[in-house]
Amino acid sequence: MAQRLEVHPTHPQKRLLEQGAKALRAGQLVVYPTETSYAVACHIGDKGALDRLIALRKLPKDHQFTLICRDLSELGHYARVDNTAYRILKRNTPGAFTFVLPANKEVPRRLVHPKKKTIGLRVPEHPVALGLLEAIGEPLLSTTLRVASAAEEDAPLSETDEIMSLLGSQVAIVLDAGQGAQEMSTIVDFTDEEPFISRQGLGELR
Repeated sequence: MAQRLEVHPTHPQKRLLEQGAKALRAGQLVVYPTETSYAVACHIGDKGALDRLIALRKLPKDHQFTLICRDLSELGHYARVDNTAYRILKRNTPGAFTFVLPANKEVPRRLVHPKKKTIGLRVPEHPVALGLLEAIGEPLLSTTLRVASAAEEDAPLSETDEIMSLLGSQVAIVLDAGQGAQEMSTIVDFTDEEPFISRQGLGELR
């Protein structure tokens, strides 16, 4: 059964974030809050953890994976960012945006979209998400927390009691910051000649 750690939503306890980071380094799955919804993450380099994440969400083979990063400079380490994209990213990070960009060689091949050769990247602004990233010191592979049977349009899980009940045997730690939002991030795709919004969510692009 998952360990439930009650973290302060705006001033998360460092020792609890370190417990989450330790579990991630050990190849476990960790649930954490973002400004849009709860999400589930694993270590970027752990294939076994990735397989468990895929099984938990029943993700398709062509799923667009997302890395969450501490800041814009870290994001730029994993993607090719031209001047137009950089200006947009700078205006809109941190925030409720997932940017789909051409992946570079720093991204493990198994995380790159098999056809488009892209990676999703996000810099969150939720204190717990940022604290977890700081504790582990590198990006995390992350996806919105939905049950495997949920349709794409269904809202993510937001009640930690429900998360524990449904997923407590499949994740190691739930960083419980209280009632979560049920929003999605706005997806901005930079793989065409002009950037376009492929999903309008919480973020309003500037």
